[in-house]
Amino acid sequence: MAEHGFDIIPPDAIDSGRATDAYFERTEAALEHADRNPHVVAEVTADQFPDGEFELLAGVKDAAALLADHAVDVDAMPPGRFFDGGPVMRIEGAYREFARLETSLLGFLSHASGMATAARRVRAAAPDSPVLSFGARHVHPSIAAVVERSALLAGLDGFSHVAAGDQIDREASGTMPHALLLCFGRDEQAAAWQAFDAAAGDDVQRIALCDTFTDEVDETLRAADALGDALDGVRLDTTGSRRGDFRHIIREVRWELDAAGHEDVNIFVSGGLGSDDLRELRDVADGFGAGSTISNADPVDFALDIVDVDGEPVSKRGKLSGVKSVYRTADGGHHIGHRAGDAPDDAESLLEPLIRDGDTVDEIDLSLSAAAERADRDASLIGFGSE
Repeated sequence: MAEHGFDIIPPDAIDSGRATDAYFERTEAALEHADRNPHVVAEVTADQFPDGEFELLAGVKDAAALLADHAVDVDAMPPGRFFDGGPVMRIEGAYREFARLETSLLGFLSHASGMATAARRVRAAAPDSPVLSFGARHVHPSIAAVVERSALLAGLDGFSHVAAGDQIDREASGTMPHALLLCFGRDEQAAAWQAFDAAAGDDVQRIALCDTFTDEVDETLRAADALGDALDGVRLDTTGSRRGDFRHIIREVRWELDAAGHEDVNIFVSGGLGSDDLRELRDVADGFGAGSTISNADPVDFALDIVDVDGEPVSKRGKLSGVKSVYRTADGGHHIGHRAGDAPDDAESLLEPLIRDGDTVDEIDLSLSAAAERADRDASLIGFGSE
């Protein structure tokens, strides 16, 4: 008998702790059988010590929603801060209160932070150009909103996924795919562009896709003739197998547009572009779409480790025992120390109160706009992606 429906873990399974690894259920059973439930401090870390490779924290909003209503205290770095070793989150309470939540907690933080870090590299590669996130098509649709939120947190200017926009309360962007041109057929490109112009709302930019049937220059000039002053820009999404020297193609399109009196028509490019491509093309293109380089980024390899049991420092081999603090100094340095020790001079603590006895507190603004502002400030302070 065929199965029906989508392979999506429902939110109530995440909330209840059912979205966990089986050994956490067995650990809970063993501790309950032994009548043990120690008071622990656990820390979420990727690296023990700084190594100069900063990453951008995301996923904190979902982590807070997961841990709320559990009798724990949580301190966390706010979303949009950069980290380089040491804890990004600390959980304190009876272990059985949150044991089975570890799998989902790490998933929330790991995946979003990996995509946000990749998106910030893209942002740094073309800091003065509009850049949109086009990567939702490369992931399971159940996490499309995570992709787009991570991209916006990192400073990108927009995104393409409609339902993701509904979820994060932002408007999706986009004009036309090759499918529109193909549905009209060869030599009917002008009819396709004109149909788009007639159907789209006034708030939608008229950006014609210009590389479907003939070369980029030919279709660009056809689009300019078809739409005239209504044309805001063209998009080149040439497949890699036909691209050749993409920089030269863009420059040629620009030359011919200017020669035909269309100096105000912008050129946007997309199609498998990474941060190195944006850095190479940012002086000849007016804007970019970045997809798989964001959505396919490796998750940050976070782990959750118990570092204190009933007031006694402890750790597994290879990890650092005891409760820690992390700091940002005025020169952009990232520092780790014992919680009971002295902070470095001229430093701010990066871990802030998030949850107290199951209640989310107000110290951290978890909104997307606040996280994006933090990312901008922190990136500038630490010099992330500077060339």
